Amino acid sequence: MVILGVDPALSVTGYGVIDAGRNNIFLLEAGVITTPPQEALPQRLDKIFRGVTKLISDTKPAVLVLEKLYAHYRHPTTAYLLGHARGVICLACSRQSVAMVEYAATRVKKAVVGRGQASKEQVQRMVLNFLKVDVVPKYTDVTDALALALAHSNIIKAAKIAAKDLRRA
Repeated sequence: MVILGVDPALSVTGYGVIDAGRNNIFLLEAGVITTPPQEALPQRLDKIFRGVTKLISDTKPAVLVLEKLYAHYRHPTTAYLLGHARGVICLACSRQSVAMVEYAATRVKKAVVGRGQASKEQVQRMVLNFLKVDVVPKYTDVTDALALALAHSNIIKAAKIAAKDLRRA
């Protein structure tokens, strides 16, 4: 199953594509979609939309994974702008008929590191070690996106194992 993880943001949207087979997980592609802050909001959102649409078209994922929106009361503008980026990503999923799932950040950390309160650095190290990547990406948005994809793979595998165990009981 090909899984596309996307860490949305207005300036730097990270993405990571993995192929989660039965026994192995392979990194297929990872990178960022960037938009310059001097561009108008509609043009920036269009660039994110077109970038994600192309990613979906090129990689043919079974599912796109996003982090659930978390908004801190001290930063309402950040949440507002993030919502715009997430909106065009959701639209790209709909237009390309790709399933989309969302997980809370703590759920992703738990599925990848084993601890819901893991640090960003711990998540990054675990992702890079698991995928056998030697070079640390310039943007943590890339490893965050890969963590989303890996978390979904781990959550799906755990659910299948649990269902199998229930059938045996």
